[in-house]
Amino acid sequence: MDVAISKKETIISYIIAIIFIIVMITAAVMLKDHEIILPEVAAMAIAMWVYREAGWIRQPSKIFIAPSVTAAIGFAVNQLDITYLAKVSLTLALILLFLRIIQSNLAPSIATGLLPLVMNANEWSFIISVFTLTFILMLGVLAFGLNRGLEKKVKIQYKYMLVFLVLNFVWIGLCWVAGYPKLAVIPPILVVVYEVLQKPMYNGKMAFKQGLVLTISATVGTLLYFAIDSWILVTLLDMVLMLLLLRIVGIRLPAVYAFPLLPFVFPDDIAAMLPIGSLIASVFMFGSVLTYKKIEMKRRGEVMQM
Repeated sequence: MDVAISKKETIISYIIAIIFIIVMITAAVMLKDHEIILPEVAAMAIAMWVYREAGWIRQPSKIFIAPSVTAAIGFAVNQLDITYLAKVSLTLALILLFLRIIQSNLAPSIATGLLPLVMNANEWSFIISVFTLTFILMLGVLAFGLNRGLEKKVKIQYKYMLVFLVLNFVWIGLCWVAGYPKLAVIPPILVVVYEVLQKPMYNGKMAFKQGLVLTISATVGTLLYFAIDSWILVTLLDMVLMLLLLRIVGIRLPAVYAFPLLPFVFPDDIAAMLPIGSLIASVFMFGSVLTYKKIEMKRRGEVMQM
Protein backbone atom coordinates (compact mmCIF):
# COMPACT_ATOMS: atom_id res chain seq x y z
CA MET A 1 0.00 0.00 0.00
CA ASP A 2 1.61 3.23 -1.20
CA VAL A 3 0.73 6.44 0.64
CA ALA A 4 1.17 9.72 -1.21
CA ILE A 5 3.70 11.94 0.53
CA SER A 6 3.72 15.68 -0.16
CA LYS A 7 6.86 17.41 -1.41
CA LYS A 8 7.02 19.50 1.78
CA GLU A 9 6.76 16.41 3.97
CA THR A 10 9.48 14.70 1.94
CA ILE A 11 11.85 17.66 2.32
CA ILE A 12 11.22 17.84 6.08
CA SER A 13 11.81 14.07 6.35
CA TYR A 14 15.14 14.38 4.50
CA ILE A 15 16.25 17.23 6.78
CA ILE A 16 15.36 15.29 9.96
CA ALA A 17 17.08 12.11 8.70
CA ILE A 18 20.27 13.95 7.66
CA ILE A 19 20.41 15.85 10.98
CA PHE A 20 20.07 12.50 12.78
CA ILE A 21 23.00 11.10 10.75
CA ILE A 22 25.16 14.18 11.41
CA VAL A 23 24.42 14.01 15.16
CA MET A 24 25.71 10.42 15.15
CA ILE A 25 28.97 11.51 13.49
CA THR A 26 29.26 14.53 15.79
CA ALA A 27 28.92 12.29 18.85
CA ALA A 28 31.68 10.03 17.51
CA VAL A 29 33.97 13.05 16.94
CA MET A 30 33.29 14.56 20.37
CA LEU A 31 33.75 11.25 22.20
CA LYS A 32 36.68 10.26 19.94
CA ASP A 33 35.11 6.84 19.43
CA HIS A 34 34.58 5.64 15.83
CA GLU A 35 32.74 2.55 17.10
CA ILE A 36 29.72 4.80 17.67
CA ILE A 37 29.39 5.25 13.89
CA LEU A 38 26.96 2.84 12.24
CA PRO A 39 26.92 3.46 8.46
CA GLU A 40 23.81 1.32 8.00
CA VAL A 41 21.87 3.64 10.33
CA ALA A 42 22.18 6.33 7.63
CA ALA A 43 20.51 3.98 5.14
CA MET A 44 17.84 3.03 7.69
CA ALA A 45 17.01 6.67 8.51
CA ILE A 46 16.46 7.51 4.84
CA ALA A 47 14.61 4.27 4.05
CA MET A 48 12.30 4.42 7.06
CA TRP A 49 11.69 8.11 7.62
CA VAL A 50 11.87 9.37 4.02
CA TYR A 51 11.09 6.48 1.66
CA ARG A 52 8.75 4.77 4.16
CA GLU A 53 10.10 1.44 2.88
CA ALA A 54 7.30 -1.03 3.66
CA GLY A 55 9.57 -4.04 4.07
CA TRP A 56 11.62 -2.19 6.70
CA ILE A 57 8.85 -0.59 8.78
CA ARG A 58 5.90 -3.02 8.72
CA GLN A 59 7.02 -4.50 12.09
CA PRO A 60 8.45 -1.54 14.07
CA SER A 61 9.62 -3.63 17.05
CA LYS A 62 12.04 -5.50 14.78
CA ILE A 63 13.67 -2.23 13.70
CA PHE A 64 15.20 -2.30 17.19
CA ILE A 65 15.31 -6.03 17.96
CA ALA A 66 16.78 -7.48 14.75
CA PRO A 67 19.79 -5.12 14.23
CA SER A 68 20.54 -5.08 17.98
CA VAL A 69 20.68 -8.88 18.27
CA THR A 70 22.68 -9.36 15.05
CA ALA A 71 25.12 -6.66 16.22
CA ALA A 72 25.52 -8.57 19.49
CA ILE A 73 26.13 -11.77 17.49
CA GLY A 74 28.83 -10.11 15.40
CA PHE A 75 30.38 -8.49 18.47
CA ALA A 76 30.55 -11.85 20.27
CA VAL A 77 32.00 -13.70 17.26
CA ASN A 78 34.63 -10.97 16.85
CA GLN A 79 36.02 -11.89 20.28
CA LEU A 80 36.75 -15.47 19.15
CA ASP A 81 40.32 -16.47 18.37
CA ILE A 82 39.71 -17.52 14.76
CA THR A 83 40.60 -16.04 11.36
CA TYR A 84 38.72 -13.04 9.95
CA LEU A 85 37.08 -15.02 7.15
CA ALA A 86 36.02 -17.73 9.61
CA LYS A 87 34.41 -15.01 11.73
CA VAL A 88 32.60 -13.64 8.67
CA SER A 89 31.31 -17.07 7.62
CA LEU A 90 30.11 -17.95 11.14
CA THR A 91 28.49 -14.54 11.68
CA LEU A 92 26.64 -14.67 8.36
CA ALA A 93 25.25 -18.11 9.14
CA LEU A 94 24.14 -17.06 12.65
CA ILE A 95 22.54 -13.83 11.38
CA LEU A 96 20.44 -15.65 8.78
CA LEU A 97 19.49 -18.33 11.32
CA PHE A 98 18.32 -15.63 13.74
CA LEU A 99 16.32 -13.80 11.03
CA ARG A 100 14.72 -17.13 10.12
CA ILE A 101 13.77 -17.78 13.77
CA ILE A 102 12.14 -14.37 14.26
CA GLN A 103 10.63 -14.50 10.76
CA SER A 104 12.14 -11.21 9.67
CA ASN A 105 13.52 -10.02 6.36
CA LEU A 106 15.08 -6.80 7.67
CA ALA A 107 18.16 -6.59 5.44
CA PRO A 108 20.00 -3.88 7.48
CA SER A 109 20.36 -6.48 10.24
CA ILE A 110 22.96 -8.18 8.05
CA ALA A 111 25.04 -4.99 7.92
CA THR A 112 24.85 -4.30 11.66
CA GLY A 113 25.81 -7.91 12.35
CA LEU A 114 28.90 -7.78 10.15
CA LEU A 115 30.00 -4.27 11.14
CA PRO A 116 31.78 -5.30 14.40
CA LEU A 117 34.01 -7.59 12.31
CA VAL A 118 34.75 -4.87 9.75
CA MET A 119 35.70 -2.28 12.39
CA ASN A 120 37.07 -4.86 14.85
CA ALA A 121 34.73 -3.57 17.56
CA ASN A 122 35.82 -4.41 21.08
CA GLU A 123 34.20 -1.64 23.12
CA TRP A 124 30.73 -1.78 24.62
CA SER A 125 30.09 1.66 23.13
CA PHE A 126 29.38 -0.15 19.85
CA ILE A 127 26.54 -2.20 21.35
CA ILE A 128 25.16 0.84 23.22
CA SER A 129 25.24 2.85 19.98
CA VAL A 130 23.32 0.15 18.07
CA PHE A 131 20.70 -0.12 20.81
CA THR A 132 20.27 3.65 21.07
CA LEU A 133 20.18 4.52 17.36
CA THR A 134 17.88 1.68 16.29
CA PHE A 135 15.56 2.49 19.22
CA ILE A 136 15.32 6.10 18.02
CA LEU A 137 14.62 4.89 14.47
CA MET A 138 11.83 2.67 15.80
CA LEU A 139 10.37 5.53 17.87
CA GLY A 140 10.34 7.75 14.76
CA VAL A 141 8.31 5.17 12.85
CA LEU A 142 5.87 4.67 15.74
CA ALA A 143 5.52 8.34 16.70
CA PHE A 144 4.50 9.39 13.19
CA GLY A 145 2.58 6.21 12.40
CA LEU A 146 4.70 5.54 9.31
CA ASN A 147 3.72 1.85 9.43
CA ARG A 148 0.00 2.61 9.53
CA GLY A 149 -1.99 0.59 7.00
CA LEU A 150 0.81 -1.87 6.24
CA GLU A 151 0.34 -5.61 6.56
CA LYS A 152 2.09 -6.93 9.66
CA LYS A 153 3.34 -10.05 7.91
CA VAL A 154 4.18 -11.00 4.35
CA LYS A 155 5.39 -14.26 2.91
CA ILE A 156 9.18 -14.62 3.13
CA GLN A 157 11.02 -16.78 0.62
CA TYR A 158 13.49 -18.45 2.96
CA LYS A 159 15.22 -20.33 0.14
CA TYR A 160 16.86 -17.06 -0.86
CA MET A 161 18.64 -16.96 2.49
CA LEU A 162 20.46 -20.12 1.46
CA VAL A 163 21.22 -18.70 -2.00
CA PHE A 164 22.56 -15.53 -0.34
CA LEU A 165 24.74 -17.58 2.00
CA VAL A 166 26.20 -19.69 -0.83
CA LEU A 167 26.89 -16.59 -2.92
CA ASN A 168 28.73 -15.00 0.00
CA PHE A 169 30.80 -18.12 0.65
CA VAL A 170 31.93 -18.07 -2.99
CA TRP A 171 32.83 -14.37 -2.73
CA ILE A 172 34.68 -14.97 0.56
CA GLY A 173 36.64 -17.75 -1.14
CA LEU A 174 37.58 -15.47 -4.05
CA CYS A 175 38.76 -12.73 -1.67
CA TRP A 176 40.83 -15.28 0.25
CA VAL A 177 42.46 -16.59 -2.95
CA ALA A 178 43.13 -13.03 -4.18
CA GLY A 179 44.74 -12.13 -0.85
CA TYR A 180 42.26 -9.41 0.11
CA PRO A 181 40.21 -10.97 2.95
CA LYS A 182 39.14 -7.59 4.34
CA LEU A 183 37.15 -6.89 1.17
CA ALA A 184 35.03 -9.99 1.76
CA VAL A 185 32.53 -7.82 3.64
CA ILE A 186 31.19 -4.60 2.13
CA PRO A 187 27.92 -4.25 4.09
CA PRO A 188 25.90 -1.91 1.82
CA ILE A 189 26.39 -4.22 -1.17
CA LEU A 190 25.34 -7.28 0.84
CA VAL A 191 22.17 -5.53 2.01
CA VAL A 192 21.16 -4.68 -1.58
CA VAL A 193 22.03 -8.18 -2.82
CA TYR A 194 19.89 -9.74 -0.09
CA GLU A 195 16.97 -7.50 -0.99
CA VAL A 196 17.08 -8.05 -4.77
CA LEU A 197 17.20 -11.81 -4.24
CA GLN A 198 13.81 -11.51 -2.52
CA LYS A 199 12.27 -9.69 -5.48
CA PRO A 200 10.36 -11.76 -8.07
CA MET A 201 11.75 -9.74 -11.00
CA TYR A 202 15.26 -8.43 -11.64
CA ASN A 203 16.88 -7.20 -14.85
CA GLY A 204 20.22 -6.11 -16.23
CA LYS A 205 19.28 -2.42 -16.31
CA MET A 206 18.54 -2.39 -12.58
CA ALA A 207 21.68 -4.42 -11.79
CA PHE A 208 23.77 -1.89 -13.76
CA LYS A 209 22.20 1.12 -12.03
CA GLN A 210 22.65 -0.38 -8.57
CA GLY A 211 26.27 -1.33 -9.21
CA LEU A 212 26.94 2.11 -10.70
CA VAL A 213 25.52 4.22 -7.85
CA LEU A 214 27.08 2.01 -5.16
CA THR A 215 30.52 2.29 -6.79
CA ILE A 216 30.16 6.06 -7.25
CA SER A 217 28.97 6.34 -3.65
CA ALA A 218 32.02 4.44 -2.38
CA THR A 219 34.35 6.56 -4.55
CA VAL A 220 32.86 9.91 -3.49
CA GLY A 221 32.87 8.91 0.17
CA THR A 222 36.49 7.74 0.05
CA LEU A 223 37.76 10.82 -1.81
CA LEU A 224 36.03 13.23 0.57
CA TYR A 225 37.22 11.28 3.62
CA PHE A 226 40.87 11.59 2.58
CA ALA A 227 40.54 15.16 1.22
CA ILE A 228 38.71 16.93 4.06
CA ASP A 229 39.73 16.82 7.72
CA SER A 230 36.28 17.50 9.20
CA TRP A 231 34.16 14.34 9.51
CA ILE A 232 31.04 16.42 10.12
CA LEU A 233 31.53 18.46 6.94
CA VAL A 234 32.35 15.30 4.99
CA THR A 235 29.12 13.69 6.20
CA LEU A 236 27.00 16.68 5.20
CA LEU A 237 28.58 16.78 1.73
CA ASP A 238 28.18 13.00 1.39
CA MET A 239 24.46 13.08 2.17
CA VAL A 240 23.73 15.97 -0.21
CA LEU A 241 25.77 14.40 -3.02
CA MET A 242 24.09 11.00 -2.54
CA LEU A 243 20.68 12.67 -2.77
CA LEU A 244 21.70 14.32 -6.05
CA LEU A 245 23.23 11.08 -7.37
CA LEU A 246 20.04 9.08 -6.82
CA ARG A 247 17.93 11.84 -8.36
CA ILE A 248 20.15 11.89 -11.47
CA VAL A 249 20.15 8.10 -11.92
CA GLY A 250 16.46 7.88 -11.06
CA ILE A 251 16.37 5.13 -8.43
CA ARG A 252 15.80 4.84 -4.67
CA LEU A 253 18.58 2.93 -2.93
CA PRO A 254 19.03 3.58 0.81
CA ALA A 255 22.38 1.71 0.92
CA VAL A 256 23.94 4.54 -1.08
CA TYR A 257 23.70 6.74 2.04
CA ALA A 258 25.59 4.18 4.13
CA PHE A 259 28.52 3.72 1.74
CA PRO A 260 30.27 7.11 2.20
CA LEU A 261 30.45 6.53 5.96
CA LEU A 262 32.39 3.25 5.64
CA PRO A 263 35.83 4.97 5.48
CA PHE A 264 35.13 6.28 9.01
CA VAL A 265 35.05 2.70 10.34
CA PHE A 266 37.34 0.83 7.92
CA PRO A 267 41.12 0.81 8.46
CA ASP A 268 42.65 3.49 6.18
CA ASP A 269 44.41 0.96 3.93
CA ILE A 270 41.13 -0.87 3.31
CA ALA A 271 39.16 2.39 2.95
CA ALA A 272 41.50 3.41 0.13
CA MET A 273 40.58 0.21 -1.71
CA LEU A 274 36.82 0.66 -1.32
CA PRO A 275 36.16 2.17 -4.79
CA ILE A 276 37.81 -0.65 -6.75
CA GLY A 277 36.67 -3.26 -4.23
CA SER A 278 33.08 -2.05 -4.54
CA LEU A 279 33.24 -2.15 -8.33
CA ILE A 280 34.52 -5.74 -8.39
CA ALA A 281 32.11 -6.87 -5.65
CA SER A 282 29.18 -5.22 -7.46
CA VAL A 283 30.01 -6.86 -10.78
CA PHE A 284 30.34 -10.28 -9.16
CA MET A 285 27.38 -10.05 -6.77
CA PHE A 286 24.82 -8.39 -9.01
CA GLY A 287 25.98 -10.39 -12.01
CA SER A 288 25.51 -13.61 -10.01
CA VAL A 289 22.05 -12.58 -8.79
CA LEU A 290 21.03 -11.62 -12.34
CA THR A 291 22.20 -15.01 -13.67
CA TYR A 292 20.38 -16.85 -10.89
CA LYS A 293 17.16 -14.91 -11.49
CA LYS A 294 17.29 -15.62 -15.23
CA ILE A 295 17.74 -19.34 -14.59
CA GLU A 296 14.90 -19.25 -12.06
CA MET A 297 12.56 -17.48 -14.50
CA LYS A 298 13.44 -19.96 -17.24
CA ARG A 299 12.64 -22.90 -14.94
CA ARG A 300 9.39 -21.24 -13.88
CA GLY A 301 8.44 -20.82 -17.54
CA GLU A 302 9.20 -24.46 -18.29
CA VAL A 303 7.08 -25.64 -15.32
CA MET A 304 4.13 -23.49 -16.49
CA GLN A 305 4.34 -24.99 -19.99
CA MET A 306 4.21 -28.57 -18.67
